[in-house]
Amino acid sequence: MKELTDRTALVTGGTSGIGLAIAKALAAAGANVMIDGFGEASECEALARSLADEHGIKAAWTGADVSKPDQLANAVDRAETELGPVDILVNNAGVQHVAPVEDFPVEQWDRIIAINLSSAFYATRLVVAGMKERGWGRVINTASAHSLVASPYKSAYVAAKHGLVGFTKTVALETAAHGVTVNCISPGYVWTPLVEKQIPDTMKARGLSREQVIEDVLLKAQPTKAFVTVEQVAAMALFLCSDAASQVTGANISMDGGWTAQ
Repeated sequence: MKELTDRTALVTGGTSGIGLAIAKALAAAGANVMIDGFGEASECEALARSLADEHGIKAAWTGADVSKPDQLANAVDRAETELGPVDILVNNAGVQHVAPVEDFPVEQWDRIIAINLSSAFYATRLVVAGMKERGWGRVINTASAHSLVASPYKSAYVAAKHGLVGFTKTVALETAAHGVTVNCISPGYVWTPLVEKQIPDTMKARGLSREQVIEDVLLKAQPTKAFVTVEQVAAMALFLCSDAASQVTGANISMDGGWTAQ
């Protein structure tokens, strides 16, 4: 049996990378899925249709900008109207910018904090009341190894991910007696478009070649010397939605090849 049948999930940043992998895993487990993310509308709508057709669930796409509370509220309303009450919220949308703090553009700081941190608040506040009322809910926040440790030139990203862990713990305590769990997954470097796009900035900031960035910056931190896969992160998210994980809340789960064990 599909454990998440009749559940509805909203996944931000759900059109590529980790978010898409999580959306696929939830759909395979029987959940209806609203994916939110940027992309060509026709391609994103086709992606939602393919999830529905493959897994026999309801699926839809929204291109809401998660940095804007009103657009995110509309996405939640659409999910609940078209698919059902949101039982699972995956706050996964994220962006990155790499620069020394003295050169870090203010607009990039504001953008990263809004998308990587504030959007989790905007969405969570809209769905937890219903989860508490129904006595079941899962909020999963995609953080990062940078929620625990820092790297140079990523001041906004590191600040946002540290903040996301604090937010997660707080909401977990507020919802603990209501059948709702709230957790972070903190991957190390996962080969996604977000990671690939930051390579040129890191090359410029550190004066390195592409190969040197991959081997000496990205994978240097991970003792396994391998990227985390999106499927591995999705499997952890699926576990956190299961009954087996009903007593896991307020946790920050590292999936970083041993990075933060050092």
